[in-house]
Amino acid sequence: MKLVLLFGPQAVGKMTVGQELEKITGLKLLHNHMTIDLLEPFFGFSEEMWRLSNMFRTEIFKTVAKSDLEGLIFTFVWALNRQEDWDSVKEMCDIFSGAGAAIYFVELEADVDERVKRNNTPNRLEHKPTKRNVAFSEKELLQSMKKERFNSFDAEIDFEHYLRMNNTNLSAKETASMILAEFNL
Repeated sequence: MKLVLLFGPQAVGKMTVGQELEKITGLKLLHNHMTIDLLEPFFGFSEEMWRLSNMFRTEIFKTVAKSDLEGLIFTFVWALNRQEDWDSVKEMCDIFSGAGAAIYFVELEADVDERVKRNNTPNRLEHKPTKRNVAFSEKELLQSMKKERFNSFDAEIDFEHYLRMNNTNLSAKETASMILAEFNL
C-alpha cells in the first residue's frame, strides 16, 4: 500500500500531475475537488461543506487503507502556516501508516504567472466545476497568497520520503515521470 500526497498552491498542477501519475503507477487518484465539487452545489463554500468534505475524505482514506488497492494519490492545498492543516495531514498519514502503507510527500511549486495560466486550462475546468468562474478563481488564487503559505520553508518538511519540485517549466507527464523515478513507485 502506498499513499502519495501531492500538495502545493492552487493551479500548480497537482491534479494534472496526479492524473499522469495514476496512468503510470496504477494508484488511484483522489483530487481534492472530487469532494468539494460534489458538495458545493448543496452547501456553497460553507463550514458544513468543508465538514462533510473532510468526513468523506477520511472515510475514503480508511476504506482504501483497508482495501486490496495498491494505494492512493491525494492532492490538496496545504496551508503550512495553519496548525489545523498539519493536524489533518498527520491524521491522513496515521490512517495509512496504521495499515503499513509507505507515504510519499510531493510538494509542487510554480511561478505565479504560470499558475494564473494553468488556472483556466481545459483539463482543470473540465474536472473542477467550481473553478469555471475563472475571474473569481484567479482572484482567490492571488488573494490567498497574501494570507496563507502554500509552499514550505527550506528544511520545514522532514519526512522520510519527500520531494519538492518546481514544475513551472515541466509538463505534467515529465513531473509524474520524475516522481516515479525518485520514489521507484
